[in-house]
Amino acid sequence: MSARDPSTSALADVPAGVPVIALRGVRKRYGSGAAALAALDGIDLAVGAGEFVAIMGPSGCGKSTAMNIIGCLDTPDEGSCLFQGVDVAPLTRDQRAQLRRRWLGFVFQGFHLLPRTSALENVELPLLYRGVPAARRRELARAALAAVGLQGWERHLPNELSGGQQQRVAIARAIVGDPAVLLADEPTGNLDSQRSREIMDLLANLNRTRGITVLMVTHEPDMAAYADRIVHFRDGRIEREERNPAPLAAGAR
Repeated sequence: MSARDPSTSALADVPAGVPVIALRGVRKRYGSGAAALAALDGIDLAVGAGEFVAIMGPSGCGKSTAMNIIGCLDTPDEGSCLFQGVDVAPLTRDQRAQLRRRWLGFVFQGFHLLPRTSALENVELPLLYRGVPAARRRELARAALAAVGLQGWERHLPNELSGGQQQRVAIARAIVGDPAVLLADEPTGNLDSQRSREIMDLLANLNRTRGITVLMVTHEPDMAAYADRIVHFRDGRIEREERNPAPLAAGAR
């Protein structure tokens, strides 16, 4: 998004109280006719800046579809997705890609690291796509790895790292561009309980010390306990929401 792109200026100057993410009447169907599946059936969801929100529900309830729409990886059939008050629908494909690169960070269950590329080079990738000069890329990538506790591991390949360390590299890659929102889809799904708690401690710390909004899909109540708010999906709809009066803090267990 260039300096003259209206979506850039709108995102850079957001009035107080505007949700960072808002889904309004979002519907998404796959297939047609009798075989059609309503993945989302009229979702309304707002996430405020700096919130930590967990989305829970059984497999096939629409959690990941909602995340894909919020992450500008998919589009709704009906309704709207707004990012910092800006409707994403009118944006071109290139503009949506720029929005993802500048404002969003992604963490998945699978670490999605390039296998023959060092931790430092993996973390540099989003900055490479932005055209950041090499020296600055390395500086920011080293700082991101230090922020997730991997200072000194910059030259290691993914197969030289544990699962928890690989997920830390993935989180460093997600935050290296200083995103407003971190979208985490089952970020502890491939980890044991100890490593899961370490990753959740890290996400909670990033949320509370850097103010990064975190939206996380999880099946695990123990992981959702770190969130400020838990949204329960069922059959493509929001079944209920609940505030967590005492979210787990980093290092609480």
